[in-house]
Amino acid sequence: MTWTAHQDTFARDNLPSQALQPEFLFDLPELQYPEHLNCATELLDLMVANGHGPSVAIRDSVCTWTYQDLLSKANQVARVLLEDFGLIAGNRVLLHSFNNPVMVAAWFGIVKAGGIVVATMPLLRAKELTDICLKAEVSHALLDARLMTELEIAQPNCKTLEHVCAFDDLELRMSQKSSGFENLDTHRDDVVLIAFTSGTTGKPKGCIHFHKDVLAICDTFAKHILKANSSDVFIGSPPLAFTFGLGGIVLFPMRIGASSVLLEKAAPDLLIAAIERFKASVVFTAPTSYRAMAALVGQHDLSSLKKCVSAGEALPGATRALWREATGIQLIDGIGATEMLHIFISTNEQNARAGATGKAIPGFQACILDPEGNPLAPGQVGRLAVKGPTGCRYLNDDRQKNYVQNGWNVTGDAYLIDNDGYFIYQARTDDMIISSGYNIAGPEVEAALLQHSSILECAVVGVPNLERGQIVKAFVVLHPEVEASDQLVKELQDFVKQNIAPYKYPRAIEFRDALPKTQSGKLQRFRLRQVLGES
Repeated sequence: MTWTAHQDTFARDNLPSQALQPEFLFDLPELQYPEHLNCATELLDLMVANGHGPSVAIRDSVCTWTYQDLLSKANQVARVLLEDFGLIAGNRVLLHSFNNPVMVAAWFGIVKAGGIVVATMPLLRAKELTDICLKAEVSHALLDARLMTELEIAQPNCKTLEHVCAFDDLELRMSQKSSGFENLDTHRDDVVLIAFTSGTTGKPKGCIHFHKDVLAICDTFAKHILKANSSDVFIGSPPLAFTFGLGGIVLFPMRIGASSVLLEKAAPDLLIAAIERFKASVVFTAPTSYRAMAALVGQHDLSSLKKCVSAGEALPGATRALWREATGIQLIDGIGATEMLHIFISTNEQNARAGATGKAIPGFQACILDPEGNPLAPGQVGRLAVKGPTGCRYLNDDRQKNYVQNGWNVTGDAYLIDNDGYFIYQARTDDMIISSGYNIAGPEVEAALLQHSSILECAVVGVPNLERGQIVKAFVVLHPEVEASDQLVKELQDFVKQNIAPYKYPRAIEFRDALPKTQSGKLQRFRLRQVLGES
């Protein structure tokens, strides 16, 4: 790249070296993006210019915004950032909110002004927010006022965080700004977002993505697999801080002039009721949600529903069958990763096959590698490897060399390919626990538990669960003077909820006299899994 619109080059300066980055593929004609590219221009400004201004863009339970409304509000956010808070192009802006229209306007406002979005889930606690702000050297934060407490606790430890603005103050400032704005003329390879995912150590990893990456996921999975149109109404459960949610609920519909419904709470019973209320036609959620909603189908009119995308965890064949029996709709199952931004292996409804995730989608290549990095023949289990127009670029992280090997993104999933070229999921290859679509690092939960005065040592693993895919289970060794009890189980669970995001708490706790270890004292989690019947 010969130029950048960013004056603050922190993100670019902390990219992995070219030698450590994956090979990128831009074989499809639609992936040939111009050098001058701001993804907000493509997804919002040009949609209005091309006649979608009066069309509904986003709605929630209380308001409906057209594309013109969203454009005006995003422009006002951009002005607030520049005129009131001195945003410099390339600054990182924390976005901390539930899924709602103001969050979407803020997302586009940050992008328009040349900032870098660092979106975070509303459940995160002060320690997790601190880790993210320090890692990304966040300078600004826009957030829902209901979430201010944890950020206020974090802010004294976040040395670069100078400007914090709650949405109520933001909207007041927006009302005093012009609704016109000229987007920053960014380069297609300028950083637009840093999406954080926790690795198996629990230390946050920032996944860097460019302006062209945002469009690439729209022009691959959404275009070739989903095949929605401007009359569709999108809805889903993932937080917009998850790239699965960002793509499925915001980027994909806006790329085609469709509309989206935003839900602050999207438990299965609320999601299925909202599908009926808003006559949604495209839904994005996790397998566990489809399983729970299948039992409720008879209570709702789902005649508007056409396409259902499942991702975030492996889709059991029984859940696929259950949903099809209940609705007549074949699930579109896919696997994606924050490192890749969105889904890279999937099938459409017509080519779905029970037990198989699918094939590499147009624009991507995938294979199965042995431990030495050699491709494996069909039927052999190995490491899933993928490459395409997006790929892993960790923010200043030594773990880059583990994820990217010989040009391939090695996702940490064990797969095999059948004789017809379908990829079939086997297991995770690390200690990540995937529960109801959330990635939970076992060691992070262990660290939270060990802060409790009753615990001598502990180990956390994932346990198979029909409803959630997996649940977090903790094996706990207490100090000799402490007695195990049901009351202590609840106390430990509440303790974890108070220290890290509540969804990470151990739903099962087993007290033990000792934990399995190597002769050198290293914890052997795999032996605990074997006891639980896992391989």
